[in-house]
Amino acid sequence: MPGLTASTRAKWIVPLAAGTLLWTAGTAHADKPVGGTTPPADSSPQGGSKGDELYASASHSQIQVRQVSGSTKGKRGTLASVDSNWKPPACWYEPLFTGEELKAFVDKTNGQGDVGIHQSWYGKGLWTDHYRDGKPHENFDMNAPTNSIAKGYKDYNIGKEGYFWRGVAPDDSATESWDCGKIMFWEDAGKVPKVPNAPTPKTLAEYAYNQVKVPSTEVELKPKAKSTVNAPTWVWLDKGTFQDVTVRAELPHTGLWAETTAKPVALHLNPGTSDAATFPASGDCTINDDGSIGTEFQEGDAGKTPPCGITYLRATSGTPYQLTASITWKVSWKGSDGTGGDLPDGTFETTQDMDVQEFQAVNR
Repeated sequence: MPGLTASTRAKWIVPLAAGTLLWTAGTAHADKPVGGTTPPADSSPQGGSKGDELYASASHSQIQVRQVSGSTKGKRGTLASVDSNWKPPACWYEPLFTGEELKAFVDKTNGQGDVGIHQSWYGKGLWTDHYRDGKPHENFDMNAPTNSIAKGYKDYNIGKEGYFWRGVAPDDSATESWDCGKIMFWEDAGKVPKVPNAPTPKTLAEYAYNQVKVPSTEVELKPKAKSTVNAPTWVWLDKGTFQDVTVRAELPHTGLWAETTAKPVALHLNPGTSDAATFPASGDCTINDDGSIGTEFQEGDAGKTPPCGITYLRATSGTPYQLTASITWKVSWKGSDGTGGDLPDGTFETTQDMDVQEFQAVNR
């Protein structure tokens, strides 16, 4: 294999179609989607960074995400996409090291880390052969008949302006993570590489989707303690409870950023039993212009139909109904290059116990 010498050891799993495991004396590790082998426990690359430590794991992204608008108080959670087929990007490439930083990483770790999403190199010689001494090495092109060859570098490109880029996959068990098979490669400063799965503002916006934290949807009820068969239970949320939430994702050294915004649009009520009627009949309570939902119960409203609420038709018998309240959030994005659009709507729900008594009572 290009880039390997008699004094370095490599462990590769060849494409599944061949179904063969090739061994030379080695510590370079490339796994496959099914099966695979585990690198030595005492030499596995470790992710994370403290101070000047540099990341060794390709499962860690350098994308920086921060919330720029919306409440940060109280209970919050992440959105669940209403489109079960939608997924955030499985892999992309990011700038990671300058030449000087890559040399420092190799020297500090003695050459232990991920050179690609599914390639780990254990041994300084593998890194110095390719990135210092100019020897070529194979990429790991899962969808190609043969692996392409990556040209080597001289002295880590020290003195040049730019970065070594590496593939990133937050979940490297995802099948689509195999689409980023290039080993770490160089790109001049101020440029984004023109390769498949290079990052775009939309990549950042989709990555940020799972970073959006929205408030809990526990609703106000009247009556609070126990509802009554055939008497309406009013449901509402005070104004200002739900506001647009915007997060900004930036990828350092690229100039790329995106802002992903979740806007609350409706509350859906599921009474937890078929023996109930919802108001409106769809169970969808719209969010008012001031951010409130429904109308707060006032004295004298007993017997009226609430704009948002539930009437239970059968009492509970020891086990409360599970009232589920879920907010639908419309999600959109805009990016550093002027692009933008919509992402799938998201929902966040909470469940509350509902006890229902048999006798009729009047709310006062």
